[in-house]
Amino acid sequence: MSAPVRVALADDDAEVRAGLAAILQADPQITVTVEAADGRELLEALSHRLLDVVLVDVRMPRLDGLAVLPEIRRVRPDLPVAVLTTFGDDEYVTSALLRGADGFLLKTDPPADLARHVLALASGGTVLSPRIARRLVDDGIVGRLRERAAARERTARLAPRDRDLLALLSGGESNAAIAGRLGLTEGTVKQYLRRIYAELGVENRVEAAVLGHVADLPGDQARSGRSTS
Repeated sequence: MSAPVRVALADDDAEVRAGLAAILQADPQITVTVEAADGRELLEALSHRLLDVVLVDVRMPRLDGLAVLPEIRRVRPDLPVAVLTTFGDDEYVTSALLRGADGFLLKTDPPADLARHVLALASGGTVLSPRIARRLVDDGIVGRLRERAAARERTARLAPRDRDLLALLSGGESNAAIAGRLGLTEGTVKQYLRRIYAELGVENRVEAAVLGHVADLPGDQARSGRSTS
């Protein structure tokens, strides 16, 4: 008999964690070896515990489920991670999948399904609650996710300063406003834009803005006036 799948549960409600652990461990192929109250506790556990699957809630203090996903990907890129939550809002689903989640599950799913999904994750699968999967298809979110992933792949080639500039452009800022935000002259902004157009394979400002919008560039540093070099 193969060793049980080692699972980490991150949820700020201790009673919920205990209930989920009981459901999962009713299957002899699964053992819950880590219980964390938030993303920070989870990351600490990842540094010294051997795990096969991670399940994270969305809403947690200090570091929530969406914020911890990129951190998990950074320290354990091959570790299967799924969101397990009560909240199936489209915004949470798309954010989780874009941040590297291997699945999105609901706590209201049947217990047998939850265990089955965990075993599928451990085998390298991608899992979705049936209700979430239907909505992704019905709402056309799958297509939008593919478009965004492609756009992000294209914009990822840009230098940090160029990404900040593109984020401002996508937000509707003029060349003069962009120059002021990034501490550049308008002439330099125009030069940067020409280079960005060439690197992205677009013809003009409108096409670049649309691509930046689809990629949903963060641009926080640019918007706050702190440019990167």
